Parts: sequence; C-alpha cells; structure tokens
Amino acid sequence: MACSWWRAPVYFTVSVLLAFLAISTALRSLPRDESLPTKSAVAPLLLDASTALRKSGFNIIATLLQITPEIFISSPHSTIFAIPDSSIANASHASWLLKHLFQYHASPLQLPMKELLKKHKGSCFPTLFHGKNVALTKVDDKQRIVEINRVLVSHPDIFLDGPLTIHGVLGPFTSMDPRYVNQGWDHIQAPICDSNLSLVSEVVVVDAKNVVEWTNVIRLLSSKGFVSFAIGLNSVLDGILYDKVKLNSVTVFAPPEFSFVASASALLEKIVRLHIVPRKLTYMELASLPANASLSTLVPGHLLRVSEGVKNKRDLMINEVKIVAPNLLESKKFVIHGISQAFELDELPNISR
Repeated sequence: MACSWWRAPVYFTVSVLLAFLAISTALRSLPRDESLPTKSAVAPLLLDASTALRKSGFNIIATLLQITPEIFISSPHSTIFAIPDSSIANASHASWLLKHLFQYHASPLQLPMKELLKKHKGSCFPTLFHGKNVALTKVDDKQRIVEINRVLVSHPDIFLDGPLTIHGVLGPFTSMDPRYVNQGWDHIQAPICDSNLSLVSEVVVVDAKNVVEWTNVIRLLSSKGFVSFAIGLNSVLDGILYDKVKLNSVTVFAPPEFSFVASASALLEKIVRLHIVPRKLTYMELASLPANASLSTLVPGHLLRVSEGVKNKRDLMINEVKIVAPNLLESKKFVIHGISQAFELDELPNISR
C-alpha cells in the first residue's frame, strides 16, 4: 500500500490527458439521442460508478465515464467492460482510435455476470462500435468464469445500479496494434458472428511484420502518377484483406490510366485483382521464366501470360501488354511494375471467398 501512493497523481494526469485527447475532436461530432437522459440527470449515477471503478483500480475509465459518458452510454441500458489502466496509460493512439477502442468495450445491453453465465460459449453480442461484436469464448457457470474474445472478466459486477452494469476485464478485447492501421488493416480486430449472433470465426491474429504494406503501396502508386489505379486499389482493399489474410508478398502491374475506377464495385474488384500476383517477382525474375509462363492472380482461376515483345525481344509482355517501368517501386514485400495500359478482360469468373 505504501509503495503505491505515488501512482495516484500519475494516473490522474494520464486520465485527464486521455480524456481530453479522446474528447476534444472525435466526440464533439457525436449526435445526441434525445431519448437518453441528460448528463446532469445521471450525474449521481455516474459519480457512484466512477467511485466504484476507482476502488477497483480502473482510474482512467472512471475519469472518462465522468467527463464523457457519451463514449460508453448511447442507449437506455449499458454494460461497460473497463480496461485496466496499464493497457491505456502508454497508449499513443489518435483520439479517434481511442474512442473506437472504448466504444468496442461497451454494449447497449444490460449484462450483469448472472446473465453472462447463462449464455453459451460462442454467443456474440453487439458493442457501441458500429458493426463490431464481441464473443463469449469461455463460460464456466460452476467456477463463475467468463472470457470475452479470450480475455477474462476479472472484476465482475464492479457496479450494478439501474440501467448501468460495469465489469473489469484483464485486458483489451482487441490488440489495437497501430501497425494494422498504418498498413490499411481494420484497427478493431473483432470476431465474425452470423445474423443470429453466433460465433462463426474468432479473430485471426496476423503478425503485421509479415503482411504486405498496402498503405505504402497505395501511397507510392499515387506519388508516381498512378492515381486512378491507386484509387481503385484503395476502394477494393477491404475485400482483399478479408480473404487474403496471410498474403505476405505481391507483384502489382500498374497502368497509367485506369478507367475502370468508375465501374460497379464487383467489376472493379475483379479487374484490380487481375493486376496483382500473390508473390513478389522482380523484372529479372519475370524475364527468367520459361516462354509463355503463366502467373496466378488474385482472381481465382485467371492467369496472366508472360511473353517477349514481337518487335523487340528484350521487351517483356504480360498478357500482351508491355512493361514500361520495370521495378518502379520495390520493398521486401512487394514490387510494382508500370505497364502501358490496363489488362483487357473478356470474361471473369466470380470471386470466391
């Protein structure tokens, strides 16, 4: 007890700074739900809840709950899963990332421990972060153990009063690794649940060091003048990330003009994928391939053919389109070759995921 007195001012300072970081920009745009009680009306409840959180050691969430309850409460009933101070104190995320993190740890349902224990393993329930659910990955009624996204509910029923329930958890429900954001990945790594709120697939944890740096690919394409293709790639990136989770290297054939960018989304995705080979091949490696070699693409069953130029044998052609800027951009995970025009398509099979 004596050795922890110094932590109080540190946590208080961190709490205030985080609160204002999360509030100053992102939260001002939140719409007000007129059906909810005003902040002044629930002030006594929030004060009691914050006091209970502080007694259990959740100082940062206690401060945020008092200053900006809008983060956690957006419906008549709410359940908050308080993240430990140690998981937030050193956070360097932008305010909007912090807001999303806290919203992902709040649900518009009232879920005291007795209700959580009644649910079966694999049940999902919604959070305040739109479109993202959490899943019960362990439920043991006899030992009164509940895990959500494989994180233990370490402090059940910290606060139970009226419409508000608060539990403490051992850590965040998502990694919030900034590398996922920097590389274009969804920053909230949530489980996949079906329409009946049953778990379909748990979070797939991918080492960010071993995936393609898509944000860099798009940025570099734009900087080199391949703007329309960069826009097209950015538009369909979510689909590529969804079904190519472990893709760790690519070759991109980038055309200077990409008129398909205005096409319907399904067609655009197919055409963009046709220009991407799921392995890194430098110009020298392409030139060393056998005559009429085929390359697989991100469109299942659709191949690209490598050949020599008709007029100049030194030219390298892909589907009869000349590579005009070989090895234009290169890293350990990707290489981009500039081509004279976009590949032409007759028929494409449907993308299977």
